[in-house]
Amino acid sequence: MDNQQLKLNNQICFPIYTVSRLITKAYKPFLEEMGLTYPQYLVLLVLWENDELSMNQIGKKLLLNTNTLSPLIKRMEKMDLLFRNRSKEDERSVFIHLTEKGKELKNNAIPIPEKLLNTLLTEDVSLTEVMLLKDTLNKWIDILSEQQNAK
Repeated sequence: MDNQQLKLNNQICFPIYTVSRLITKAYKPFLEEMGLTYPQYLVLLVLWENDELSMNQIGKKLLLNTNTLSPLIKRMEKMDLLFRNRSKEDERSVFIHLTEKGKELKNNAIPIPEKLLNTLLTEDVSLTEVMLLKDTLNKWIDILSEQQNAK
């Protein structure tokens, strides 16, 4: 067995893991102003697109299990950002809706993606490269999600 493949610098996953942590950290000052964590911000992004989704729909969009999403939703409900509503047709389904406070936060969030993008763009990194990386990562998400769902 070749020991080169076990070197940290030769791992595909390590730079992705590290960039993920660093980007989440870069979001922190913007989100702290709004009183949010990064996972809460992701839930709001999904609900700002469509303000009536089931827990399952949110979980699928964010690739989160119910046991991770449920406490997150409960905390956000206590913060008066959203509320849960049990379906009348199927009591097992719980739909999530934004409150006025949750809807109003959208205006504060509008500049965040551009501000974060500007931190990534440099003389060495172009917008084209960022978009290509995003497309590649989305393909990997699809591939890995399919593999996980097949198990």
